[in-house]
Amino acid sequence: MRVNHPPIVQISLDLTDIKEAVETAHVAVEAGVDWLEAGTPLLLAEGLRGVRVLREEFPQHPIVADLKTMDGGYLEAEMMAKAGATHVVVMARAHIETIKVVVQAGRDYGIEVMGDNLACEDKAAASRMMEDLGVNYIVHHTGFDERNGASAAGQGRLSPLDELDEVVRAVSIPVQAVGGLTIEEAIEMPRRGAPLVVIGAPLAIDAHSFSVAGGDLKAILIEIVRRIRG
Repeated sequence: MRVNHPPIVQISLDLTDIKEAVETAHVAVEAGVDWLEAGTPLLLAEGLRGVRVLREEFPQHPIVADLKTMDGGYLEAEMMAKAGATHVVVMARAHIETIKVVVQAGRDYGIEVMGDNLACEDKAAASRMMEDLGVNYIVHHTGFDERNGASAAGQGRLSPLDELDEVVRAVSIPVQAVGGLTIEEAIEMPRRGAPLVVIGAPLAIDAHSFSVAGGDLKAILIEIVRRIRG
């Protein structure tokens, strides 16, 4: 049975400079964003320090460590939990034992696990499998390279909207749709059964330079938060 989950707005800090990440996080929090994501580029550039600094700056906010874990799952989740993360991400494409030990680490350290279905042939089945293994959330993900490759090959636009309904029907835990959504699409996600809304590239972060996108970021975030909660 699906449990109703209130809308959550998360900003993906897919940045490579910790100072810029902290500044962007402050703007996001002031705009009403709920969760902060230490994006994969930030973790690659700063490692555990990226999570520690965010935790020091934002002691009350959930922090998602987007590790995209594929192996060594218990240790990676443990390290991020000790650094201050409240959520970690494991890939459906990982070995089933990796998913199991990340879930166990989540229980041992009091953090939640997000299961990412990126690059799975049957994303609904992969999502159901991860729920059965005990993950807390599903990340329904159409990847950056996947989207750009399809566009370059003239295959049209790919997005998580393509299989969203199937994934939402397949699981009872909350779903997050990620991968090149427009502002209007992101705002629509809670009504589509995906209450965890991620604001990242290209809405807030330039996906090519891994820096903050142009425009009035705070105004954009305020409007998104207002409409999602409204």
